[in-house]
Amino acid sequence: MLLSDIARSLSLVLQGEDLEITGVNTLSDASPAELSFLANPKYASQLATTRAGAVIVSAGQALDNKPCLISANPYLDFARGVQLFAKPQGCFSGVSDLAFIHTDARVDSTATIAPFAFIGSGAVIGPRVRIFSGTYVGEDCVIDEDTVIYPNCSLMAGTVLGKRVILHAGTVLGSDGFGFAQAAGGMTKFPQIGRTVIEDDVEIGANTTIDRAALGETRIGQGTKIDNLVQLGHNVRVGKNCILVAQVGIAGSTTLGDGVILAGQVGVAGHIHLGDGCRIGAKSGVGQNVPPKQDLSGIPVMPHGSFLRASAIMPKLPEMKRRLGKLEKELAALREELANKG
Repeated sequence: MLLSDIARSLSLVLQGEDLEITGVNTLSDASPAELSFLANPKYASQLATTRAGAVIVSAGQALDNKPCLISANPYLDFARGVQLFAKPQGCFSGVSDLAFIHTDARVDSTATIAPFAFIGSGAVIGPRVRIFSGTYVGEDCVIDEDTVIYPNCSLMAGTVLGKRVILHAGTVLGSDGFGFAQAAGGMTKFPQIGRTVIEDDVEIGANTTIDRAALGETRIGQGTKIDNLVQLGHNVRVGKNCILVAQVGIAGSTTLGDGVILAGQVGVAGHIHLGDGCRIGAKSGVGQNVPPKQDLSGIPVMPHGSFLRASAIMPKLPEMKRRLGKLEKELAALREELANKG
């Protein structure tokens, strides 16, 4: 593409001469025919040495010796630029004769069903949906338009996906929640008869599992992005535009407001609520309700500033313990001396 065409597509101002762009890359690895960007000041020094043919930068970082696209948000606009060059995965189109499609299922004529996919009774597959090989779509599932399901995903019965949902390989939706009742003779299974609902524009990472509800529904709100290896229990409700990073685990019946961010390996107990805009630091443990717009970290969680101060003290604790023991001995000796003097 011509750089001027890219500028026009992204509604950015081109500063410098036009040239042909064949791809995108980082500042350190870009070739003279590739477009790069600068968003993090940490990499500002690479602007002087990059071989990139052009860069997306803020107005204050524009170069005199290299074509630039001027942006108020270089990272966002570079992401949009990458979309112009990204090739969609998959080489199959249409409905394969090697796929199993139940006679009671409804598949839109524009959908793609790859070989060895399974579409169960009563399932509804919408326009332009793409289902890759090895995927299981159970009874009465609904998959709305432009959704992409990558290989080896499992959608158990009654799962509902909205528009433009992306499921990466190995995702499991609607498996039974972990529900058991204690009885004298052992554990009795509590049947999980609810469903899992994924709203529009949600993306779910590889090998993530989201359980069906015991009763009612488990629901993921519009625009939420979920990383790989995340586990959400039964009846969990996640608000709109949340971010759940890898290895987050949320126990049953917990609810998240809109715009919540959970960093990697955060664990959240069941039956609590995290308010809108909360941000929880990596490896934290949340065991109680959290008001809106709180930044918390630690196990158990505390205000992030307090956590940083406590973390700074932790390496000093052995020396502090040694000094405290010494002071206690000195204090005991002084008390004994004073007692002997009457």
